[in-house]
Amino acid sequence: MLKDYLTANQQRHLSELLDLLRIPSVSTDPTRQGEVRRAAEFVVGKLAELRFEVQLFETPRHPVVVAHYRVSDSAPTVLIYGHYDVQPPEPLDLWISPPFEPVVENGLIVARGASDDKGQLYAHIKGVEALLATTGTLPVNLTFLIEGEEEIGSPNLTPLIEAHREQLAADIVLISDGAMVAPDTPTITYGLRGLAYVEVLVRGAGRDLHSGAYGGGAPNAINALAKIIAQLHNEQGRVTVPGFYDAVLELTDTEREAFRQVPFDEAHFKREAGLAATPGEAGYSLLERLWARPTLDCNGIGGGFQGDGAKTVIAAEARAKISCRLVPNQDPHDITAKLAAHLKRLAPPGVEVTVTELHGALPAVLRACAAGPLEAPAVQVAARALATVFGRPAVFARTGGTIPVVSTFQELLGAQVVMVGLGLESDKVHSPNEKFDLVNYYRGIEVSTALLAAFADMP
Repeated sequence: MLKDYLTANQQRHLSELLDLLRIPSVSTDPTRQGEVRRAAEFVVGKLAELRFEVQLFETPRHPVVVAHYRVSDSAPTVLIYGHYDVQPPEPLDLWISPPFEPVVENGLIVARGASDDKGQLYAHIKGVEALLATTGTLPVNLTFLIEGEEEIGSPNLTPLIEAHREQLAADIVLISDGAMVAPDTPTITYGLRGLAYVEVLVRGAGRDLHSGAYGGGAPNAINALAKIIAQLHNEQGRVTVPGFYDAVLELTDTEREAFRQVPFDEAHFKREAGLAATPGEAGYSLLERLWARPTLDCNGIGGGFQGDGAKTVIAAEARAKISCRLVPNQDPHDITAKLAAHLKRLAPPGVEVTVTELHGALPAVLRACAAGPLEAPAVQVAARALATVFGRPAVFARTGGTIPVVSTFQELLGAQVVMVGLGLESDKVHSPNEKFDLVNYYRGIEVSTALLAAFADMP
């Protein structure tokens, strides 16, 4: 009956998702604030249609949707987390179609937010709809917590959870804001990297100087910045910031074996990303470097004249954005402080370095079981449910990305967190032509129904 319902309503489920994708809910863009709210109100309307008790909580920036469906005091409570905001779509000229005019071609939905996270979130909403339509109720008490600031670091979510801890209490938190390690491979993510993000300003002269009159006698901010960045890694690919690795939680033998069981195709990884090589920290496999080792990368750099033609100046200022992906037990504020001190130490004579902290997020490893994250009851139950839907065993993975609120759920709610990605690493999230495979959307709806049913039988 459930499968018949899902098949009969496929086209409507797709049409509704496309309507949500048309809303340009770019949370970092102040001019899109009204559109971000419109996306929140869209979600509110859909959950209200399903007879949820829905509230729209205001924050200093974008609203948070909280919706409850109560079954009984004896049933476990599941909280499904997701976000309706999206990344900026630029550069627009690289899209095959306008980013907020979704197209469906060759089995793919192409639009900003298709995979991150509107498509994955909406799969859960439609899964709940299917259960209510075919059984008249849900197997668990269910709460949706859907925010509009994930893409800017969730600055207002933790205070909201703290203020409404009792209302948001849950036994299990289910998150689908990630990826399977390979197509048709059910994946449970049990660890996330954190983030420390800074902007570096290097200042030399009081103004841009004529390179003929001052060249050879004045500090060049661009040259200085380039020299600083070049010294942030050694020849073995290790970050040179003193103390950077002090708190790193090393992989266990069990985790290393789990990584070896992942069907990871390094050649495909290189082809899909357009890579000729995979440089990184010596002594670790590519998967270990991607999922379980900290990194430091320059994300942007600029200064001086960058227009067409020539302008012979010595730049007074140069800037760079630098991010560090962190692993348990690294702390973003501690790493930021160590990085800032190191950047200033590397400054050549005659320049001043200023470091501004832009964003930080804690890394997380699921720790709901003393025997280890892979043995947590909710994780094991979810693995069995996924195996039933996919017809093959689930694999366990960490991910290089960051979901800031995972640590908050563990600390404040004491809940078991289960992360089940419905998309693929090749979905081009944060990039032009983001996509979500139709098969993954439709199967994601089925996965949602199977997980909720499985959680109902937990001790």
